Amino acid sequence: MRLENKVAIVTGGGRGNGRAIALGFAREGADVAVADINLDNAKSVAGGIRDLGRRGFPVRVDVADRVSVENMVEEVYKEFDRVDILVNNAGVIGRVPFLEVSEEEWDRVLDINLKGAFLCGQAVAKRMVEAGNGGVIINITSIMTERTTPTTVPYCASKGGLRTLTNGMAVALAPYNIRVNAISPCIIWTDMSDALLSKTEVRETIRSKIPLNRIAEPEVLVGAAIYLASDESSYVTGSTLSVDGGMSAM
Repeated sequence: MRLENKVAIVTGGGRGNGRAIALGFAREGADVAVADINLDNAKSVAGGIRDLGRRGFPVRVDVADRVSVENMVEEVYKEFDRVDILVNNAGVIGRVPFLEVSEEEWDRVLDINLKGAFLCGQAVAKRMVEAGNGGVIINITSIMTERTTPTTVPYCASKGGLRTLTNGMAVALAPYNIRVNAISPCIIWTDMSDALLSKTEVRETIRSKIPLNRIAEPEVLVGAAIYLASDESSYVTGSTLSVDGGMSAM
C-alpha cells in the first residue's frame, strides 16, 4: 500500500495506459480521479476503483481547453479536498505523412499532448503550492522522442516537448517539494495502437526491434508509475524512466 490515502488525478484515465495506472494506484491504496474526455469510460474505470475498496471519481475534461481543465481541478478538489499526484497521460497520435500534415492536425496533436500537460500541470501545481504539502507530477512521454517516423512528426514533436517540459517543471517546482518526472514507453498495445498492431506483419516487425522480444500491455507501466508516485523516489525529479523493453539501449 505504497500510496495509501493519497489522492491522484489520471488524465486519459478512461482506457489504455491511463486505465491501467489508475487501477494500479487504487491497488496501492490511492483514491483516484479518472479524468477523461469520454465520461462513460471514466465512469467505468471509477467503478473498478470502487470495487477495489478505494474512492473513484469520474470527471470529464478536455485537456486542451484551459476552462475545462480548471473546472476539472475544481471538481476534484471539491470531492477530495486535495491532490497528491497528477499523471499527465491523455494523448493522441495521428499517422499522416509529414508533407500532408495540416495545420489543424498539428494543432490537435500538440494541443492535447503538450499544451494539455502544461495546463493540467500548472493548474494542479498551483493548488499543491497553496497547500504546502508538496506533490508528484508524472508525464507520459514516449520513445518517439528519440526514434521518429515520417508519419508521426507532430506526435514526436509533442512528446519531445513534453520531455523538456518535464525538466523545466522539475526545476521550477523543486522549491515547493513538487517532484516532476516522466515515463517513456515504447509502443504499448492499447485501443490507440490496435489498428497498427493488429496487422501481423507490422506487429512482428516492431516486436523484432524490441530486445525483450514482446509487445507489452499497459500494465507494464504501473510499477514505474507507482515508484515515481511514492516516497521510494523522494530524491528523484527531472528524470525520465524508460519502459521500452530495451529499445532505447540500442
